[in-house]
Amino acid sequence: MKEKIMDALDVETFIVCASEAEGKAIMLSILEEMGLRDTDIVFAEFAGMGARIRARGYLHRPGDQYGWLAARGE
Repeated sequence: MKEKIMDALDVETFIVCASEAEGKAIMLSILEEMGLRDTDIVFAEFAGMGARIRARGYLHRPGDQYGWLAARGE
């Protein structure tokens, strides 16, 4: 169903970790396990026992071949 996503998938969660860097690494690992290879950390904030992390996995960047257009026959 990833071909139905227009541009990117954003994921936000609180990760239990020892540092912001560890939280970012865990999030990127999760996105990779989901099959997303082109990723960015959008927001990270360490607070006490973990970090609030928002990340984006791109399925289509501007100018890419868009799966959602192919699904519509365009």
